[in-house]
Amino acid sequence: MKQKRRDRTPKTYTRLTRPLVREVPGDRTSPFRTATWDEALDAAADGFARTRAAHGPDAFAMLSCSRATNEMNFVAQKFTRVVMGTNNVDSCNRTCHAPSVAGLSAAFGSGGGTSSYEEVEHTDLILMWGSNARFAHPIFFQHVLRGIRNGARMYAVDPRRTSTAEWAESWLGLNVGTDIPLAHAVAREIIAADLHNKAFVERATTGFEEFKALVEPWTLSLAEKVTGVPAAAIRQLAHAYATAERAQLCWTLGITEHHNGTDNVRALINLSLLTGHVGRYGAGVQPLRGQNNVQGGGDMGAIPNRLPGFQDLLDDGLRLKFEKAWETVIPPRYGMTLTDMFEAMEEGSLHAVYCVGENPAQSEADSEQAIRRLSTLDHLVVQDIFLTKTAELADVVLPATASWAESEGTTTNSERRVQRVRAALTPPGEAREDIDIICEVAGRLGHDWKYPDAETVWNELRSLSPDHFGMTYDRLAEHQGLQWPCPDTDRLPSSYLHGRLWESDPARRGRLAPFGLVRHDPPVDLTDESYPIQLTTGRRLDSYNTGVQSSGFASPLRRGEYVELCPEDAERYGVVVGEEVRVSSRRGTVTAPVWVDPGLRPGLAFMTMHFPDEVDTNALTIEANCPIAGTAEFKASAIRIEKLTDIEKLTVRG
Repeated sequence: MKQKRRDRTPKTYTRLTRPLVREVPGDRTSPFRTATWDEALDAAADGFARTRAAHGPDAFAMLSCSRATNEMNFVAQKFTRVVMGTNNVDSCNRTCHAPSVAGLSAAFGSGGGTSSYEEVEHTDLILMWGSNARFAHPIFFQHVLRGIRNGARMYAVDPRRTSTAEWAESWLGLNVGTDIPLAHAVAREIIAADLHNKAFVERATTGFEEFKALVEPWTLSLAEKVTGVPAAAIRQLAHAYATAERAQLCWTLGITEHHNGTDNVRALINLSLLTGHVGRYGAGVQPLRGQNNVQGGGDMGAIPNRLPGFQDLLDDGLRLKFEKAWETVIPPRYGMTLTDMFEAMEEGSLHAVYCVGENPAQSEADSEQAIRRLSTLDHLVVQDIFLTKTAELADVVLPATASWAESEGTTTNSERRVQRVRAALTPPGEAREDIDIICEVAGRLGHDWKYPDAETVWNELRSLSPDHFGMTYDRLAEHQGLQWPCPDTDRLPSSYLHGRLWESDPARRGRLAPFGLVRHDPPVDLTDESYPIQLTTGRRLDSYNTGVQSSGFASPLRRGEYVELCPEDAERYGVVVGEEVRVSSRRGTVTAPVWVDPGLRPGLAFMTMHFPDEVDTNALTIEANCPIAGTAEFKASAIRIEKLTDIEKLTVRG
């Protein structure tokens, strides 16, 4: 495996201001040259047309953007379905919270978190599971702190004693990949202590007896052996959660980025069903989204199995509504997920990709494999604000606006709140609005779409999505955002979902919530003598995702990328802070300096994805995907640490 040389200088990305095409069309070894908009748009559209003519509509895929507006995502999925004739549309939602959507949908029929942020301030217990929200979700964490100041008890479940855990009454440091055993042990203790909400379980759920039998073997002592969490701590958490009048259960990527991420989500939802901590003010489950519009991208239909408004495209009646509005025929089958797309590149059945605002070359697990697969495409068009690693692989690069500062529209956050976004800056050079660019490509492919402004797009969405019908731009401005579902223009929506489950009338109660019968499945990439350390990955407060937008700006908190070890492991390997070491997994090797973190336990290391141009952490991670949601196991990769020779140190220092 090739060792990657570390460059200590963070890469800064220059803003794209003019379209780029290859000097030699079709030859990605040739350099880019600037082009006119007409030339670049013609090249983009011609490549898509050739692909469809030669290989059919399913040889095309769209990667939409979780940082762009709802309106952009709506137009992107419409382009995919109407112009190209396929449902192959997805986004980085697949990389992070697709298991949350799948798990919530399976339990409640809806893919959004059940509570508002404000409710965290007025709850009695906050359970942060697999979430370092203080670093990864700092705005939400301000609500958590208000809740704690108002008297809420907080428990933190995480392999690391994170900055978030420092605020907790109790930290349960579990072994990576043992969330289901811990959740089952908590559930068993609640049932054994007769603390479950019998009335709610009987009224609102199905499958309780099967669930009870499933968790019965997970005694406190067995759970301690498997998870590493002391039995007394598990018991304390179980009793505190069950006896709280109101409790909020929040999770992040520590739950979802596993090969069984959807099962992890179901295991946590089971706890809320068991105790009745859902469907009431201050009581619910909350997946914390890491980007400004991950929720909204899915809500707008920029996913392969749902039409806008999270409407199932396999429902003939729902699909017909869209077909009439768009004067088209939508294929009655689910499209490819992001995971499926990369596998189809490998197989040679996916030939063209339109990538808007995403950087999968650096955000996907096993990044070297991802780059190789992207390089096999016949036609790659990237629409972005920077020349990312993915854009460097493209045939055509289209300069777009920064949605959060240069565009009009809306976004939807983790609490399902749709909020207005207003342009504050004029885009540089020849950069254009995302929607305008997509419509220009559509026009060259025979679809003359006229959207004079973002509100026109939004009103089209409102006409098709009952959950959004009541959200006019004027009402969004008046109320500083509204939460879906909001079907009426004259009433305000509830801050929480699934209050119906508490109705005494079965007809009003609707679909009951099933317990998820999920079983423990250890990480795929197990440690052994050759790879004795478990690497888990995550975020830091000072940086953002793959660093494209944040690495060019200084921060007093930033120290670049390190491999973080506990004091005991640092001593065992004879390494000190700042010393460069070789970090290897079964997929690749990088060099990185050491940082010592007392919040880690022996056998556990931590790295981030923020500086892939310096240390490509995803060269180490494994593409072991959740079979339901398609999310990779970023949180569990077996690695080894090796000291460098004197010659290697000189090479690294360059």
